Amino acid sequence: MELFIRGFNINWDKISNYSYLRKIESIANINQFSFNKPVTFFVGENGSGKSTLLEAIAIEYGFNPEGGTKNYNFSTCDSHSELCEAIRLIKGYNKATWGYFLRAESFYNVATAEAEYFQNGSIGLHKQSHGESFLAMVQEQFKANSLYILDEPEAALSPQRQLTLLLEINRCVNDGSQFIIVTHSPILLGFPDAEILSFDNGTIHSCEYEDTDSYQVTNMFINNREQFIKRLFYEQQ
Repeated sequence: MELFIRGFNINWDKISNYSYLRKIESIANINQFSFNKPVTFFVGENGSGKSTLLEAIAIEYGFNPEGGTKNYNFSTCDSHSELCEAIRLIKGYNKATWGYFLRAESFYNVATAEAEYFQNGSIGLHKQSHGESFLAMVQEQFKANSLYILDEPEAALSPQRQLTLLLEINRCVNDGSQFIIVTHSPILLGFPDAEILSFDNGTIHSCEYEDTDSYQVTNMFINNREQFIKRLFYEQQ
């Protein structure tokens, strides 16, 4: 499959010498990077730079910083970093026919904008639970030959609904779509043949599913719950 986003370059001359971005080791070491699969996951500890990079990619591609389609144009809080001014995407020969940028933290604002933009054709995201509204958005917006950039989509979804999201992702990938996803979900990370990029240990590097913290911690907790809890609480004392 020809990817819509094949990679990116970062021009560090456009970033202040005093910027906090230079202190994010995983990003500060990059000048050029390439994607290899139609589904790419960003994983890593909080603060490792995953969402910062994802946001810059989305904005440079033309999405609204708070999310939605490329047609959305609203702002409730300008909090995006200057990385979006320094990053340049390496695009494929084919152009996506559609796309969506999801940020779990600002999905409420997107739902409000959706109601204002499409008063007659709104799918009523505010009239549903968080998880239901997210799935309604997926069913409405996920299409063939499209680009989807998702930041922690599992935040709204039960484990069962995460499996539903996996089905939707697979359907779209089979129809030529590309996904770049930040996640902590061991369920979503189980998508077959996806590229998993870890932001831990100061570099962005490929890793296997079983090597992710999301899998290892969840696996240890489920298989040794009582012992895990006792040890955790003992170390707290």
